[in-house]
Amino acid sequence: MSPALRIGIIGSGFGALATAIELTTHGHDDVRLWERADQLGGVWRDNTYPGAGCDVPSPLYSFSFAVNRSWSRRYAKQPEIHDYLRRVADEYDITRRIRFGAEVVSAQWSETTSTWDLGFGDGTTETVDVLVSAVGQLSRPRRPAIEGIDDFAGTSFHSAEWDHGVPLAGRRVAAIGIGASAIQYVPHLAAEAGELTLFQRSANYILPKPDGPLPRWYQRGIEGERAFWWMFGEQFSRGLEDDSVVGRINAAVARWHLRRQVPEPDLREQLTPDYPVGCKRILFANDFYPAVRQDHVDLVTDPVRRIVGRGVETADGTLHEADVIVYGTGFDSQDFLSSIDVRGLDGERLADRWADGAHAHLGMYVPGFPNLFVSYGPNTNLGGGSIIYMLEAQARHMRQVLDRMRAGRWERVDVRAEVEARYDGQVQQRLERSVWGHCESWYRHPSGRITSNWPGSTGPFARRVRTLDPEDFAWT
Repeated sequence: MSPALRIGIIGSGFGALATAIELTTHGHDDVRLWERADQLGGVWRDNTYPGAGCDVPSPLYSFSFAVNRSWSRRYAKQPEIHDYLRRVADEYDITRRIRFGAEVVSAQWSETTSTWDLGFGDGTTETVDVLVSAVGQLSRPRRPAIEGIDDFAGTSFHSAEWDHGVPLAGRRVAAIGIGASAIQYVPHLAAEAGELTLFQRSANYILPKPDGPLPRWYQRGIEGERAFWWMFGEQFSRGLEDDSVVGRINAAVARWHLRRQVPEPDLREQLTPDYPVGCKRILFANDFYPAVRQDHVDLVTDPVRRIVGRGVETADGTLHEADVIVYGTGFDSQDFLSSIDVRGLDGERLADRWADGAHAHLGMYVPGFPNLFVSYGPNTNLGGGSIIYMLEAQARHMRQVLDRMRAGRWERVDVRAEVEARYDGQVQQRLERSVWGHCESWYRHPSGRITSNWPGSTGPFARRVRTLDPEDFAWT
């Protein structure tokens, strides 16, 4: 009988659970997970800001092997999603495998033993045969590089680190950054704050959100709606192709939604994007525009120059006084695995390999870093559809690699450099022909490489990774 592979997974969000469940249900029993926090959940544990929820329809936002029939509404909120993750982890006996409060700070490949040696923040160490990174693309909140950010005399926090103990009622609140999270919490800020100032760098394409409670009788037919929303997502992704018919329809619907909810010409002009639809993330909301129209809410489009003790100063010299600043400025989405010192063959640092932007074969395998797998890695994010579908497809491919390792008693597997380079070239070529090739966004690395997104819908990716091609790898 082949020896069991010791497999370690960093993280405990959707990607980590998808991989752990795929492996344990197919006979890989020595699977352990490391989580830096005191409970599982990833972004759905951390993002607790008011109104936090998913912009993928709930019927599609669960694992195919654990379809959730108990969503209370079509677009689930954070508490329900977090509860679902905990429930699935318990059901598939994954929770007991998680070591909480374990922050991985280093991972060193050992050439002599063909293992990964892990170092943790508390000084402890562990060794595994295979290492899976499931830290995701949106795990490290990013505060903006604004002059004087530490000079503010009031209270400030990032939206992903929401301070629920800060009173907002009647106070002057400044919200810097108006993106996917902000359009969810701005209506809540507007309902509480005495004055709310929104600092917008660029406007968003916002589509109506077909949200609402799901009656119990409807939940019994969840598979049908799940299939419908999957097909809808596949078609929606076609709108991210350059100058597509679907893209023009999306733009027209977004403009109609804006005209319908914002009759004031000047405000509507400020809220009108000046870039191709889909270039930045398309958002869904019914209550954001009405919130912005309220008398005590001010939309500022002048660039932020600096933060001072009393508030925010913009490029035109205006001081916008504030008691509280909320930073909705996103995540370090380009710094894949940057918080961990990962070293592969000959001690090469993964951060150095990815200095000009991350890239990996199928978004999962990096040449020169044997037995390292990456869930939700480079070029696997989506502009439409459910990331859970992608994560499951990746997990199945990783499991096939591990099955072959175990059956063949291979000590290490490393993707061939020429295979990774050819795949990366194909992906980048397609991305530059997409709508993302025409603008700057958080999908693009400062070097110019688009590192985050997959160029298309989920179906083609799933078909691409459905079966393992052993010739893509060197087996030792």
